[in-house]
Amino acid sequence: MSAPPASAGRSWLANALITVVLWGVWGAFSDQSPKHGFPDTLVYCVWALTMIPPAFIALRAAGGKLERSPRAIAYGMAIGLLGAGGQMVLFYAITRGPAYLIFPIISLSPLVTIVMSFALLGERTGKLGVLGILLALIALPIFNYAPADGAATSGSLWFVLALVVMLSWGVQAYFMKSANNHMSAEGIFFYMMIAGLLLVPVAWALTDRSQAINWGWSGPALAAGIQVLNAIGALTLVFAFRYGKAIIVAPLSNAGAPLATAIISLIALGVMPDTLKIVGLVLALAASVLLAIEPDDAGKALDPAPEPA
Repeated sequence: MSAPPASAGRSWLANALITVVLWGVWGAFSDQSPKHGFPDTLVYCVWALTMIPPAFIALRAAGGKLERSPRAIAYGMAIGLLGAGGQMVLFYAITRGPAYLIFPIISLSPLVTIVMSFALLGERTGKLGVLGILLALIALPIFNYAPADGAATSGSLWFVLALVVMLSWGVQAYFMKSANNHMSAEGIFFYMMIAGLLLVPVAWALTDRSQAINWGWSGPALAAGIQVLNAIGALTLVFAFRYGKAIIVAPLSNAGAPLATAIISLIALGVMPDTLKIVGLVLALAASVLLAIEPDDAGKALDPAPEPA
């Protein structure tokens, strides 16, 4: 598989911004399914199913050829299992610890991606990019922090689990970039879809069926309409990683999406963020602008030459 063509220009930015918008809308409405009596674990099952149409459509548009080499399969399944497996661990973590501390820790996953891409892929960026990355890393925990509700915090298992999720999602993003040197973006996403489906039985088993579950239109159907935005956003994110630097794409997408969510929530739902969230919004906006305007050739990457799949 050849490397991303130089003529791709700033298509990475277009794909990253599409991801930001789709995930922003998804984030604004993602809590609606649980509020309507459809548990998070079943939302995961629906999300895995919504991955199927974009995976097949993208593969068909690319000529229908799926890489089947051991390396391609290993890359694709690792990316998918790290993402979906991290979600499974998160389900368990929030039953063992405070969400207001768990989510800020997880939000630092781009830091893992940045360190790995800097050290292993030789990626570099200019001064604007460095400043944007720093602002994004500051904004992310602020966005995801919510004051404690007075519940006591005990034990350390939740902290270990939060670190596992952070590492899983950070390494996933690194592999997403690295895999693009050896296989197509469409192939990566197809294997992500397969991995997500493999963990559906786990999510089903984790579902508390002693509680009433809404199987009506406001249950799985509403979840599907919301989760398909997440699925398509994941596809465009793979393309963003294909054409752009991971040290830029990871913080931009992770900071931009909550920013879009805040704006959409304010406009569509009338939800006014508190002072801390406004600070995070301003920082994320500044980070997104700096990362978006950073020249593509700033801090030239030292990527290893791609090898055929």
